[in-house]
Amino acid sequence: MNQPFSVSGQYVDILGKQIYPATLHIEQGRIKNIIPCKEAPMQYLLPGFIDSHVHIESSMLIPSSFARLAVTHGTIGTISDPHEIANVCGVEGVHYMINNGKKVSFHFFFGAPSCVPATIFETAGASIDSTQVAELLASKDIYYLSEMMNFPGVLNNDEEVIKKINAAKKIGKPVDGHAPGLRGEDAKNYIEAGMSTDHECFTIEEALDKLSFGMHILIREGSAAKNFEALYPLIDTHPDHIMLCSDDKHPDSLLEGHINTLCARAVAKGMNPFNVLRAACLNPVDHYGLPTGKMQIGDPANFIVVKDLISFEVQQTYINGGMVAENGNSFIEAIVEKNINQFDAKKLNEADIKIHAADYPTSNGKIPVIEAIDGQLITHCLWMPPTLSEDAFISDIEQDVLKIVVYNRYHAAAPKMAFIKNFGFKKGAIASTVAHDSHNIIAVGVSDIDLMNAINLVIHEKGGISCVDGDEHKIIGLPVAGLMSTEDPYQIAADYTKIDKMAKALGSRLGSPFMTLSFMALLVIPHLKLSDKGLFDGDHFKLF
Repeated sequence: MNQPFSVSGQYVDILGKQIYPATLHIEQGRIKNIIPCKEAPMQYLLPGFIDSHVHIESSMLIPSSFARLAVTHGTIGTISDPHEIANVCGVEGVHYMINNGKKVSFHFFFGAPSCVPATIFETAGASIDSTQVAELLASKDIYYLSEMMNFPGVLNNDEEVIKKINAAKKIGKPVDGHAPGLRGEDAKNYIEAGMSTDHECFTIEEALDKLSFGMHILIREGSAAKNFEALYPLIDTHPDHIMLCSDDKHPDSLLEGHINTLCARAVAKGMNPFNVLRAACLNPVDHYGLPTGKMQIGDPANFIVVKDLISFEVQQTYINGGMVAENGNSFIEAIVEKNINQFDAKKLNEADIKIHAADYPTSNGKIPVIEAIDGQLITHCLWMPPTLSEDAFISDIEQDVLKIVVYNRYHAAAPKMAFIKNFGFKKGAIASTVAHDSHNIIAVGVSDIDLMNAINLVIHEKGGISCVDGDEHKIIGLPVAGLMSTEDPYQIAADYTKIDKMAKALGSRLGSPFMTLSFMALLVIPHLKLSDKGLFDGDHFKLF
């Protein structure tokens, strides 16, 4: 990195909205000069891409492994919310992510988790109060207050919530928002309390409403939640207030592409390439005050070389003047890392997950059923006639109403059960300890024996994702907080591809069955969810 070198190509001046042949001269990891020239190779020089909101944990990879894949797609940094591991391991988990991320040449900009636990209606493995949040925010390794999901707490001036927000304001660090569906006066009051971003808009009307109050909108396209198609016109209409993010990205999806694929899709939709790149490269730097630079003289040499401004095929990625990827090959080395976890669940038997009809909520002879929606985190609440066998409610394969289970993994407690529609399984079951936000064990399946076996597989591994089809089963162990693996990221991506294929072979029509399942316990997203304490009504924010 200390040896001077130069790279020539078509320099893309995003803010100036011009492209011209030039040579970048790099010394000591910084851009010393940008020299225009008459001719240069027909390759394009851009600032590196930044994912403006992501939970690294959802890739099932520790930060150093995530970086190995991300740099091949031109990503040089992420605005990373360690909320998931914090719900399992507390502040220790946050430091685990920071320390592992520092071991590779990649920019992880971590936030201080604001909602651990996310609600009082679930059991998490840890709690982070306002004093701990203030201590985290004081660290130079923490760049912002992570998504404030407790918008009722903001609107009702909850003392702990306000203390966390004020701690960030006091030292001038941004506060990320999280308020799906919030509109009008409530949205205005939420934003005026200090929330600066939202990645949860699923309609352009909602996004425009929040933009009108000065909020920045993050267009999200993850493995489960996909809002790009609804929101992409904002790139041209509000270029200074839009960023791009993935939020949650599974390893197979990360292997295929990252922010670069969103840039290609946006340009294909007719969006101005300069506005697209502003959202992908510059706006996060400005909003979060990142030290990555903007590919200008004196900036750190964080830049990429792409084939064109149509496909955004990444040829080279440079971080701090070092080439970290070229033509799909990552030069970031594997890091040997320890495991960190909190897991104390005992194996189940079939009787444990039986739903006794007398104990289940009913109304006019019908039961509440969670309706999963492909590509969205929100669910609907359906009231449907139950299927009864002896004294128990059971799955109805013909109506695609299957049993869902959430089981406390932190201490002894009876599992909670409900029913869910749209998974489409005709046989088998899947289970996971990736279950936002508290990451208890969650499973969905056709038969109790398959559900039991799928759950017990992840218990045996003290965390993981599993798929069961009779005598056949697959398991990916996730020993780091039940969320991540320290194994080779390419192998984890390959293993995930196999288990995802097996889950879909059970009959699922969902684009990402495991990712969708992981959000069915996310109580802060309406309308009906299931926690380890029972069915949850997201509209009235209470248990059934």
